[in-house]
Amino acid sequence: MFSEELWLENEKKCAVVRKPKQGRKRQELLAVALGVKVGVRGAFLWPPLKLFACPQISSLVRRAALTHNDNHFNYEKTHNFKVHTFRGPHWCEYCANFMWGLIAQGVRCSDCGLNVHKQCSKHVPNDCQPDLKRIKKVYCCDLTTLVKAHNTQRPMVVDICIREIEARGLKSEGLYRVSGFAEHIEDVKMAFDREISSADERLEAVHDVLMLLPPAHYETLRYLMIHLKKVTVNEKDNFMNAENLGIVFGPTLMRPPEDSTLTTLHDMRYQKLIVQILIENEDVLF
Repeated sequence: MFSEELWLENEKKCAVVRKPKQGRKRQELLAVALGVKVGVRGAFLWPPLKLFACPQISSLVRRAALTHNDNHFNYEKTHNFKVHTFRGPHWCEYCANFMWGLIAQGVRCSDCGLNVHKQCSKHVPNDCQPDLKRIKKVYCCDLTTLVKAHNTQRPMVVDICIREIEARGLKSEGLYRVSGFAEHIEDVKMAFDREISSADERLEAVHDVLMLLPPAHYETLRYLMIHLKKVTVNEKDNFMNAENLGIVFGPTLMRPPEDSTLTTLHDMRYQKLIVQILIENEDVLF
């Protein structure tokens, strides 16, 4: 029979032995994933190998997660591979082998950023999940790329335009027959492109500013936005959407420090827009 003290001492010794074994196990797993050999003499290569390999392994995990993500609509999309020169060591995200060479070591998908060998690109499945940061425009963009980047069934511009027409244009004379002014059409297209490219950056900027508010101000604003979001849920009855509420609450919540009529008129548009963003993205920003 072992005494309790002897058992605890034995456990400590086993833990000391177990720790380096776990470390070696991680090295072996990573080496297998990358298709390289790291023996006893390769211990000096392990720290830099781990440094460069971790992003590659993270990318492999990311692709596996996207494959099993049920939140994305199941539209197949081929990768848009282009020859690419990588800076520093890189591993193929398909076969996990090293990408040799100084220039043009492989190809990169310009829509999702997947990095693979040129030979491997022929075998990669049609599982491209475009990154929104890589999509710079709405028009002249592949339809499947656009909807997968926004994780929607249809392009957002189609939903917005149809909703606007059904709200106030169904009785307009010459609907879809009378052409608009080319200048106005270009302005609308450019506005949509700016909206798409800067949507994430704008939300991040608003969130950063909210974090600078004193706790009492933050909590009061958060509680009010939750209430106003509930008001917009009943828009069909009260006719108060986020834009209308922004017009009402913008000047109250974002009063300029100087009571200048000119400044107030100039800021009204931005006050409305900020409050509208806070209401529409209340669940994300707070």
